[in-house]
Amino acid sequence: MKFIFINNIITKNKFQIYLICILFSNDIMSQNCNNYLPSNVSHVSIVLLMGQSNMKGRGKIPEKQIENPQIISMNMTNDKWYPAIHPLHTNGIPDLIDGSSNAGVGPGLDFAEALLEKDSTALIALIPCAKGGSWIDLWMPGADLYKEALRRTTKALVDFPKNIKVNVIAALWLQGESDSKGNRYKMYEAKLKKIVENIRLDLSLPNLPFISATIGAFMENISQDYPQYKSINKILLNANNAIDNYRCVHTKDFGVDIGDNMHYDTASQQEIGNRYAKMYFDIINTKPCLIKNK
Repeated sequence: MKFIFINNIITKNKFQIYLICILFSNDIMSQNCNNYLPSNVSHVSIVLLMGQSNMKGRGKIPEKQIENPQIISMNMTNDKWYPAIHPLHTNGIPDLIDGSSNAGVGPGLDFAEALLEKDSTALIALIPCAKGGSWIDLWMPGADLYKEALRRTTKALVDFPKNIKVNVIAALWLQGESDSKGNRYKMYEAKLKKIVENIRLDLSLPNLPFISATIGAFMENISQDYPQYKSINKILLNANNAIDNYRCVHTKDFGVDIGDNMHYDTASQQEIGNRYAKMYFDIINTKPCLIKNK
């Protein structure tokens, strides 16, 4: 039997060992990113994760997860960096629709993994900002969710060594269910455009790729409560006519829910993340050199 000694604690319980080792390594990672970057990293790519519960993720979490030292996530409660594993959104804040604080598999981690496949020298830094049940007004410039996303991104830009290039490369958006009620959809396009314009202005990134995904077609089963979900999807899909460097993932052909007619399952979230990446590469390949370096 092997024993592990950590801070004068002796344990032989495998679960205790796992928790202690993970917490210990995570604390090291969180203390100072400057001293713990993988040796092959030449630049940091920051990604914002914005929206409501589907960006937060409700997909079932795999039993085994493998940490990649080149994908990190900013914790929502202390702004420190940790190895990115599901769930990325772990602040325990109740959902505005169903009151739960559940979090599971969202699209962010698969997006990051797809980026690394194309660029093995990047450190992908995810910034989870989603809030379950949030309607678009809560993301407008000056509103709390917008300000928090901007604050966390601004902090991230100075969290890494000065000799490392740090780029905010994309903002990912998965939101709209809460605006499928009443007449909220009528102003949705104008508000979405305003959010994109301001996040680019406030980050001094006029060409920042902004990528969305449609909300689930399975909402047809609850259309009596969310009658304008098709209108929201139409706006999301057509927003590229009004917003430059914008793309939208259409989930109609692959989106499957977890059984609640509201939230994408794990496989769907993984596909959304991969398709976000395809949209991102489409943008930067069409218009190279979009990203402004630190």
